[in-house]
Amino acid sequence: MTDSDNKLDNEELVFQKLNLETGQISWPELQRYFARGVVIIVAKELDLVEVAKQFTLDNKNVVQAWVEQGLVKHASDEDAKQWNETQQEFWAVVTVPLVLVQPI
Repeated sequence: MTDSDNKLDNEELVFQKLNLETGQISWPELQRYFARGVVIIVAKELDLVEVAKQFTLDNKNVVQAWVEQGLVKHASDEDAKQWNETQQEFWAVVTVPLVLVQPI
């Protein structure tokens, strides 16, 4: 087995683990994480679990490209205000110390 095979196996295991840890969360439940500044919004066109995997693997180039494209960003006060008004629901996954979310 080559190093690249091991890397792919590890990436697949990380993806599978994160996929099992993905779930729904409501705005009231998410508020405490927002207050800590650890909520990251993932655009709907991206796969939430794939994004979490890239964060977990510390793949800075991929994450930075998404940030520059506006596909991944820290939740803002304006986001929180809107979520509070609409009582938004999310798909979420934790990649310590961050909580990645996609509005449903």
